[in-house]
Amino acid sequence: MSDPPPERPSHLSHVVARGTPEFAEALRNAFKETPLHKLLDFEFLQIDDELVVVEMPVTAGALNSGGNLHGGAIATLVDVAAGTAAAHNSAFVPGENTIVTADMHVRYLGRAKGTRVRAEAQVMRAGRQLVVVECRVLDEDGRIIAFADFSSMVVPFREPLPIAAEAATPESPDL
Repeated sequence: MSDPPPERPSHLSHVVARGTPEFAEALRNAFKETPLHKLLDFEFLQIDDELVVVEMPVTAGALNSGGNLHGGAIATLVDVAAGTAAAHNSAFVPGENTIVTADMHVRYLGRAKGTRVRAEAQVMRAGRQLVVVECRVLDEDGRIIAFADFSSMVVPFREPLPIAAEAATPESPDL
């Protein structure tokens, strides 16, 4: 006999239907409330079946010791844009399962110029569990500064780490 499914945290008691504006808003809010994402000041410009676009300012807190945009900040931007695209276009249902990054490869192609960069993520294939996304990061002049291939998996619901449960809000789906 198998164990009963884990009890869902109370902040996931409301489940919104995939493909609705409310679902896109729930995804936007989930990523917006993450402390690292707040630090990097991500702004969602588009979430739909075709494309997810997330923008980030180039600020002192996102620079490396050489004065360039930090590769980790770029990778986090990719992870958020591609993860949102995967969640929006897969079998992911907040409160019923979890979507996790399985693999991400970022190629850094150039230095960002200007005060903002944006990630544009598009799902290449969405299976029952595995979702493959490509993502481009562009500077203000439209130059590609990074290119990534990303995959995520839809897996059974997982309890958040105890410290994460303390920080959860009613608007936070399990991503």
